Amino acid sequence: MRVADLMQTDLVTVRSDDLVRVAVERLAEEKITGLPVVDGHGGLVGVLSASDVLQAESMNADPEAVARLFDDTVVREIMTPRPHTIAPTATSKEAAQRMMYLEVHRLFVEDGGHLLGVVTTSDLVRSLAMSKV
Repeated sequence: MRVADLMQTDLVTVRSDDLVRVAVERLAEEKITGLPVVDGHGGLVGVLSASDVLQAESMNADPEAVARLFDDTVVREIMTPRPHTIAPTATSKEAAQRMMYLEVHRLFVEDGGHLLGVVTTSDLVRSLAMSKV
């Protein structure tokens, strides 16, 4: 099976200049653990995961610093730059191997520099569960 057959295409994104608070609200509303970060032209520039937010929060001991993190910090300051990508023509096996090698839970699907979707470990497990073994 190809990545194009598994990927999610209805992406919720965040811009690199959005406040962290906006990104955290989107993560919570959508019940997801990571957001693709795009520039003003929709190009993929990073990923903001729940782990990125927790790590940034742990660096701030006092409540005022945590409040500033959410209200005064933009996403690009805590995002992971250069997210891992995969082509839509790659196989599900290639995606799984790449996720294992890179120790990530999602790969953004790009074709010619255009963000098409995301494939996650959950997508791969769902595909395996639905296939005839």
